[in-house]
Formats: sequence, C-alpha cells, structure tokens
Amino acid sequence: MKTGLFVIGDELLSGKRQDRHLSKVIELLAARGMSLSWARFLGDELDAIAEAIRQSRGHGDLVLSCGGIGATPDDVTRQAAALAFDRPLQRHREAEALIEAEYGERAHPKRVIMADFPAGAGLIPNPVNRVAGFHVDDHHFVPGFPDMAWPMIEWVLDTRYPQLHQRQPAVEYSLRVVGNSAESDLLDLMESTLAAHPGLKLSSLPFRGDSTRPRHIEFGLKGPPPLAARAFAFLHDGLANRPDTVIEVLRPPPGD
Repeated sequence: MKTGLFVIGDELLSGKRQDRHLSKVIELLAARGMSLSWARFLGDELDAIAEAIRQSRGHGDLVLSCGGIGATPDDVTRQAAALAFDRPLQRHREAEALIEAEYGERAHPKRVIMADFPAGAGLIPNPVNRVAGFHVDDHHFVPGFPDMAWPMIEWVLDTRYPQLHQRQPAVEYSLRVVGNSAESDLLDLMESTLAAHPGLKLSSLPFRGDSTRPRHIEFGLKGPPPLAARAFAFLHDGLANRPDTVIEVLRPPPGD
C-alpha cells in the first residue's frame, strides 16, 4: 500500500502561508519505516478536491489529508469527500457530542458543523480541542493546524496501520562519480543494477560543474538493508571499471 498526502488551502498556493506538513509527514512515516509515495497541493475548490480523492481511491492508497475541514465557507474538504465517496453528508453524533463537551453553549449553531461527515465515517481523535477529524476507508482527513494535524496523523499510522510499519526501514547509499561520464553513458549500468535488484530505488542527479565543484553525477540507492548493500556493491564495481572515473562514497548507512 502506497502512502499519499493532500495539503489543502488557498493560503498555501498564494504564498500567504508556507507549508510545514510535507516535511513532517515524511518524518513521521520514516520513524515507522514507511515512505511517502506522492503529495498534492490543492486549493479550496470543491470539485478539484473531490476529483483528487476519486483518483486516489482508484489507486488503493493510504491517504492523509491536511486542511479544509473547519466550519467556514472556504472549508470544503468534508463536502468534497462526501462527493468523492458518493455518500451523503450527515451529522456524526459522537463528533457532535465531543464538540458540545468542549464548547458548551458555544457549540451551536456553527461549531457543530464540523461534525458533518460523509455517512459511515470513523473518527480521528483530536488531542488539542476534541474537534475530531474523520476517515473513510483508507482516506484520513485532519485539520490544517500542525499542532492538531501531526498527533492525529500519528494516531492514524499507529492505530489503523501498524501492519505497515517496517522493522527494517529502507536505507540509502549514495556515491558521487566525478569525471566526464554523462548519464547517457551509464544508462546500461543503471538499468542492469535495477534488473539485478528488484525492489531497489535508484536516483541519478547530474551536476554540470562550476568554479567550485567539478562535473559529477550523484547516485542514490534506496531499499531494504541487504538489498541496498548488494546494489551498492554492484554499481560501485561497474563504475570502478570505467576509465578516468573517480568514485566518492557519500553516505553508507551507519555501521557499514
């Protein structure tokens, strides 16, 4: 199961606020041996959000969504989720009770709008003010406020998906190849490295060179520890046989 992230809000696309969710979600996933496969930033547009949710449903991904579940007119994520899952939007009684317990008489008539979820939704507890988020199937919707969103995402990962936690998180080896070789010269070696090590992720970042650094290509090899180690040795040996090439090992995992 791949993991994806929606970050929702016009204020992020306009630059009024800077996103903090992407890097934090990557960190929370990495702590559990998981990784983020994709991320999308969306404005507060009902149809666009609904269509994005429909697409992610079709992929069967675990989806985390931050933002747009408040009670103001620009908060349309709850409505978009209802459209995407073809369910009516209805008042969740437990969520309503939590809001009433938090705000008393001030809960009505507006704050309780935040308890209107797609029919059949489950709750995601909010440790800050008890205004719950919600989940439908493998889609999870939390507020845009980081102090609320991040512990709620941790609850999702630890309570609903402990089976996805990896005891041996992926590791990454990286090396730099200094010399006149272009990426096109090394395509065969890259392809043979991937073919010989299924499940490995390989990245290639070329640098043209300037007055401070020579021309080089930086390679990253990421996967389970034994696989990444074998792939690193395979690639290193292939590069070592090339003339006029200097290999700089940048990041072997700790203990190697």
